[in-house]
Amino acid sequence: MEMLWLALAGFILLAYTLEAITGFGSIVIALSLGALLLPIEQLLPVLVPLNICMTGYLVWRHRQMIDRRLLLGMILPAMVIGTLLGYALLPWLDAALSKRLFGVLVLWFAGRELWRMRTSHVASARPLWLNRLISLAAGVSHGLFASGGPLLVFALAGTELDKARLRATLVSVWFSLNSLLTLCFALDGRLLPALPQIISYAPLLLIGVWLGEHLHQRFNEQHFRIAIYLLLLVTGGLLIAPWSLL
Repeated sequence: MEMLWLALAGFILLAYTLEAITGFGSIVIALSLGALLLPIEQLLPVLVPLNICMTGYLVWRHRQMIDRRLLLGMILPAMVIGTLLGYALLPWLDAALSKRLFGVLVLWFAGRELWRMRTSHVASARPLWLNRLISLAAGVSHGLFASGGPLLVFALAGTELDKARLRATLVSVWFSLNSLLTLCFALDGRLLPALPQIISYAPLLLIGVWLGEHLHQRFNEQHFRIAIYLLLLVTGGLLIAPWSLL
């Protein structure tokens, strides 16, 4: 078991290094790789509080860029409800089924992003009601897997926000929802046993950010993104493979 948690440390370092390079969500990477070795319900109380550290810093740093109307008017109401629903559903889901559902989500997201990059597809705006419905589904995904990003980015495709404002708004979403999930983990008793792992993994965030900043200046970000999505395609396939459910 100690070797499994040591391997998770490597996945966390990789995830935060890649996020510092590309801005891509660290939890999706760390959870998809970690779920190959450990149950999702054991990983979430460790990965979610760690993410608060980075997103909290980014929210404060880019607070002037947050679109509060979009955040409070469309995203958070639906996603908070969805997150609480997903959190309530997780204990009722079989561990193997949870892993398979997450694998399907990862496969869809990675495949969609690779297709979008290949075709330079530009999404059109959707009706507000449909975006709210997708945001609710993103919240359920976040409550189940702390990975609402793929669906929320899909919901926000076609918005008129520039890249900087969209990123700042999304970071504030993850900080808010992960703070909510951390509170839930504290109330249900799962946070306290995870504190030793959280404390031991915390320095990896700083190392990952430093490595990412260092590598960002030397390599093409587009190539890193392609490598990440290919990695997620393989990982998603492994998560839904029959032998991974034993």
